[in-house]
Amino acid sequence: MSKFLKVTLVSALIAALLAAAGVASAQSTAYPGVGRPATPKEVAAWDIDVRPDFKGLPAGSGSVAQGQDLWEAKCAHCHGVFGESNEVFSPLIGGTTNEDIKTGNVANLKRADFPGRTTIMKVATVSTLWDYINRAMPWTAPKSLKPDEVYAVTAYLLSLANVVPEDFVLSNKNIAEVQKRMPNRNGMTTQHFMWAGKEFKGTNKPDTANVACMKDCVPEAKVASILPDYARNAHGNLADQNRLVGQQHGANTAVPENKAAPVGGTTTPAAKPAAKVVDPALALLNKHTCTACHAQSTKVVGPSFNDIAKKYPGKAEYLAGKIKSGGSGVWGAIPMPAQTAPDADIKTIANWLAAGAAK
Repeated sequence: MSKFLKVTLVSALIAALLAAAGVASAQSTAYPGVGRPATPKEVAAWDIDVRPDFKGLPAGSGSVAQGQDLWEAKCAHCHGVFGESNEVFSPLIGGTTNEDIKTGNVANLKRADFPGRTTIMKVATVSTLWDYINRAMPWTAPKSLKPDEVYAVTAYLLSLANVVPEDFVLSNKNIAEVQKRMPNRNGMTTQHFMWAGKEFKGTNKPDTANVACMKDCVPEAKVASILPDYARNAHGNLADQNRLVGQQHGANTAVPENKAAPVGGTTTPAAKPAAKVVDPALALLNKHTCTACHAQSTKVVGPSFNDIAKKYPGKAEYLAGKIKSGGSGVWGAIPMPAQTAPDADIKTIANWLAAGAAK
């Protein structure tokens, strides 16, 4: 090997080591060896907020007609076909008039005798509607809507309040014009002093004027919470689901209350209970968000699993059909949407219910 080639290789090796050292230095954190900086792609996946000036709004469009189809399939079972239902959540639509659209102030907000305040009465910016639907809806499958579907659903919701006509197509190009027709667009205020508005001429008056107690202070109440034994390990051992650094360590829910060794303690840990055979249906209930509307022994939105098991013992085939098709009337007026889970998963859940819904 020539002397020139040797020098070149050594120089390249030194440059590579220096570069690696620079990267390691740039990635150092307060907890060396724990985690790493998020990549731009990872940050972008979380950076989905849409601001009142529509910064962050993705390109796309959707019509009122398309939104109606999506609404009836994914939204109506909680909000009603016309967004007026008060059975599961507070009504979204109602209480606004064409005059409110002209003035930008909802008159019914000033009436003490008005029966209730809907979402469209209170929200001031259409970006709030778009952003919330995009990140949180549908309730059982948040973030599952594509941008064009969010535009369509938002357009349908606005059409119900006469903000846009029935043949309207909402897009990132015309959404700023729609903002000019929001019924409560002029209803925002800065009179709460959370930040200094123009009416305060730039003063920075705080939103509170509390003074810390320094003498003869009343002892602070100590607030604590416990998990009942039957619920302690319902979602796995909390101690295994938290980092080993920081303030939140999580209780050892694999053992009963007050029988686990303290974090960092020297006492002998409580004996680990024998492994319990868990029915695969329980995991499927969480996987397919059945527990968003149903609980084991108490009514939530729908009936409890125990009540269903008592009503339909041994009727696995019937239960599978009801789960898959959805419907209402058997347990009340609130409908259950049709479920899109795999047939095998639905059959497993139905068999579990028909066999008694054992926890």
